[in-house]
Amino acid sequence: MKFNWKASVSALALAVSTGLQADVLPAYQSESAWFTDAQTKLTEKLETTNNFKAKNVILFVGDGMGISTLTASRIRKGQLAGNPGEEGYLAWESFPGTALVKTYNVDAQTPDSAGTMTAMMSGLKTDVGVIGVDEDIERGECSTVAGNEVITALELAEIKGLSTGVVSTARLTHATPAATYAKSADRNWEDVSDMPEAAVTAGCADIADQLVHFEDYLESRYTGIDVDGIDVAMGGGRRHFLPNDAAFNSNDAVSETEGDRTDSRDLTAEWQEMYSDGVYVTDQAGFDAVDAASTTRLFGLFNESHMQYEADRANDVAGEPSIAEMTSKAIDILDNNDKGFFLMVESGRIDHAHHAGNASGALSETLAFEQAIEAAVANTDPSETLILVTADHGHVFTIAGYPKRGNPILGKVVNVGADEAATAADGMPYTTVGYMNGFGFNDLGTETDSDAIYSEEINAGRMDITGVDTTAAGYHQEALIPLSSETHSGEDIALHGTGPGSQLIQGVIEQSVVFHLINQSLGLIEE
Repeated sequence: MKFNWKASVSALALAVSTGLQADVLPAYQSESAWFTDAQTKLTEKLETTNNFKAKNVILFVGDGMGISTLTASRIRKGQLAGNPGEEGYLAWESFPGTALVKTYNVDAQTPDSAGTMTAMMSGLKTDVGVIGVDEDIERGECSTVAGNEVITALELAEIKGLSTGVVSTARLTHATPAATYAKSADRNWEDVSDMPEAAVTAGCADIADQLVHFEDYLESRYTGIDVDGIDVAMGGGRRHFLPNDAAFNSNDAVSETEGDRTDSRDLTAEWQEMYSDGVYVTDQAGFDAVDAASTTRLFGLFNESHMQYEADRANDVAGEPSIAEMTSKAIDILDNNDKGFFLMVESGRIDHAHHAGNASGALSETLAFEQAIEAAVANTDPSETLILVTADHGHVFTIAGYPKRGNPILGKVVNVGADEAATAADGMPYTTVGYMNGFGFNDLGTETDSDAIYSEEINAGRMDITGVDTTAAGYHQEALIPLSSETHSGEDIALHGTGPGSQLIQGVIEQSVVFHLINQSLGLIEE
């Protein structure tokens, strides 16, 4: 359909303002349908109020969800729905507040999740590889932790009397979720077995211990406060909470001995002893049985390590809830507190699929993440809840070539006006999406576990993919530089927001500003 430019000057203004162009939107059945959608999007973007204070804040972090991942996921979403793909939006891309975020760490041009999430949680940038501490820390040196701890938005929310929650598809002790509650000289100190003896002797606590005993640790750091602990914590990483003894294996343990702890402590039992009103669950059935109306506290550890990739959830031994299901359950429990809540939700496995060089997996995880954000929007009051959607960093994931409109985003490049795959100067076809570095090409067919690549050999460089289905779940894109894992990237990422305070999200900002946006809405430091 070609747009009738004589139809309306205001329609042109809408096209410019919203980025919608009727001549490239065959999915729209009429000019009026296009105009209505464009008008709605413009209204959403222009709508502002004088309400800058929120009752609740939900921070969504897509780990590794860089700009190119947003673009590719948006196209993939549209193509799965039978459209060309480029014309669509991810759910949060229509939020009125948008900014670009600088991700560098104090000591690094290209960051890691520990430093970036600490910045978002505390308002202070810090070094690579450390959690909940400022840049005066020396990584791996326990003695440098004391005095360099930072206070986080989640901790301040606890002090204010709000309910708090942490949800992740990664291990709950992994860098991003850990930065909401832990203080550690090394992100890898997930349990005591991961720590050097000197650090243990010096009195540094492992990250899993800090989660379970969060209430005690926080109260010991600040005189005169009384908090009730994190109300909802769900994710993977059960091995870090259990002793290295097969007798403590869970019903879906995949290792002969599931637990890693060498101090004989069962932290899941310690949690249940401390919180007799709490519910501890390990599988889908247990999760489904939780009554959010009557449950005051929930602890869910659904996998020995990270939770399954979304495409693999059906293969889990005991079943796992989706990130959307966990988000909905968390909100339903946390909103029982009339004072409000702070919730952080991480889609951790976008990052892992990218590290494995598997674009299909990364896009699948992003679209599952979108369902969680849609669930949050549907289950909260927009006049009292600030919803932020961002990433901690990007990846060296590119969208290249000159493929024609609607060309499969995971496919080989087919140029405008052509029907066959384009070839490079070496005479071989190439894909639209790829990686600058990493494991490189592998055709694992229908394999949905992105991590399966790690049992193969590094295979970087150009390959003849003429007869390969590059849209298959198990296809791993070519990479230029051979590495044992694809790396993060250093470019800016996006921040989108809706709700009270989202009016302040604009321009190019430091990553530490995310904390200040949360604080502005909840008034945390006033306490």
